Amino acid sequence: MTLERSRETTGTEQHLSQRERERFDECVLPYLDAAYNLARYLLRDGHEAEEAVQEAFLRAIRYFSGFRGVDGRAWLLSIVRNTCFTQSRRRRAGGERVEFDEATHSLEEGLSAPEADLARSIAAASLQEGLGQLTTEFREVLVLRELEGLSYKEIAHVIGVPIGTVMSRLARGRKQLLVALEAGARERV
Repeated sequence: MTLERSRETTGTEQHLSQRERERFDECVLPYLDAAYNLARYLLRDGHEAEEAVQEAFLRAIRYFSGFRGVDGRAWLLSIVRNTCFTQSRRRRAGGERVEFDEATHSLEEGLSAPEADLARSIAAASLQEGLGQLTTEFREVLVLRELEGLSYKEIAHVIGVPIGTVMSRLARGRKQLLVALEAGARERV
């Protein structure tokens, strides 16, 4: 969806000057993949993640005039996180529930050798399954730190908690993920 098309569908006019648009493209747009990655792990559905990211980018455009930073990654990911939680609450209120489906939620990668393909798909499936067993508070910090490479300070900004809480959640989340991965490995043997 193009920026112009998204403006038409929302009914609200977003007015960014050429300079603001260039700054937005430089500070925020490079993190589109990170935004989608976070949304997909939080919502556990690719289509809902796409919708959440689109909504988050519309909000980012709408409020970009208030952005004073240089690195828009943490700013954008906090918007994505809030959008995902809002979308989740709406879904729960409507009674809709999306269950984890390995075929739908597994990451697809183009690989060269069949053996490598099998090993990577098993590892990806195990990781997806393990992350799926964690609560949202642990899953989100692990995704932000391990998959997106955010610093503790950036994660604290994104989720709105002190750095000590981030470190605690990471430690507990890693332990829980390890237990889940070990249990899954025992089941496969």
